[in-house]
This record gives sequence, structure tokens and C-alpha cells, in this order.
Amino acid sequence: MLLWNDRFSEPGYAYGTQPNDFLTEVSHKIDGTNVLSVGEGEGRNAVYLAGQGFAVTAIDSASVGLRKAEALAYESGVSIQTIVSDLADYDPRFGVWDGIVSIFCHLPSTIRINLHKKLVDSLKPGGVLILEAYTPAQLDYKTGGPKQLDFFMTLEGLQSELSGLTFEIAREVEREIHEGRYHNGQSAVVQLLARKL
Repeated sequence: MLLWNDRFSEPGYAYGTQPNDFLTEVSHKIDGTNVLSVGEGEGRNAVYLAGQGFAVTAIDSASVGLRKAEALAYESGVSIQTIVSDLADYDPRFGVWDGIVSIFCHLPSTIRINLHKKLVDSLKPGGVLILEAYTPAQLDYKTGGPKQLDFFMTLEGLQSELSGLTFEIAREVEREIHEGRYHNGQSAVVQLLARKL
């Protein structure tokens, strides 16, 4: 938590104010209005979704980041709800979300696996999970992401962790990412759009 509060205390927005490319490509696949964004940070994705008409709840352990998210929402003329919580302890509730967004939300595997199970349970029937994360190949690029191997995700691992969802998009790709100071350059990622039937 301290690391992220320190990062988000830097001037400007660490990952920029524009939404993630993959999210903008697929967000129209969310049927309904209630969206949860986990590991939201400074708000760029939540604010984008709110601008598309979704009712967005943004959760992060870093209070500094979420204060900046609220400021960005205000400047953008939209409203978001923010919750400061450690994702290891967060209860997303059962069957309440039309969409869940996880963009570069890297956690230790023990926490991530438990969270992913809870996220599957918290989707409504027909709800979708949108996820983009770095794969272990990202260690070769050094253009963003964690340094510990345990924090990375793979398609195979996610298909196991997100059991109960049907995968409409499931791919590992290399692509250019330009998101602020800390995600910048050729990158190795996994992208998922998975639906609860």
C-alpha cells in the first residue's frame, strides 16, 4: 500500500489519464450498468467507463490514488464511487456486477487466486470480466509491470483461476503500450473477456 501511495503522490498521473486500449476495445460487451474496477489506481479506466454511462465502483488499497481518481472524475464531469480496501480482504458480494474490470492489477498469486474466485462469484449471469495483465515474458522488455515472477499472469493460469466463465477473448500478445511514465513500450500481455453464463 505504501509503495502505491508513494507512486501516486508523484506529480501528474503515473499511468496517464487515458483509458487502457483493450478496455476501450471491448467495454461495449458489458450488458447492464454496474461495473467494478479492481486495482483502479488514479481512475483513468473508471472515469472512462463512467463517461460511457456505467455506474462504476473503483477499488484500490491506495487512498492517494483514489483521491486523484475522484478529482479526475470531477474534472471530466462524471461520478464514480471509490472504496479504499486491501484486495486480500475485499468482499465484492455475490451476483451483483454486470462487469468487472481488472487492468494491470498485479497481486501475489495467493491473493490473486482467491480474489479471482470471488470475482467470478460476484458477477451476475451474463456479466463479463475484462482483464489485461503482463505475462512473464514482460521481464525481457522492462517497459512496465512488476519485478517478481509470482505477480505475472498467463492465459493457462487464468483459465484455471477463472473457472466458471466462458472465454470470448483469450490471448497472449505482444503490443505497444503507452500509458504514462510507467507503462511505455513493447510489452507482453494477456487479454481476456470472459462471461458468466
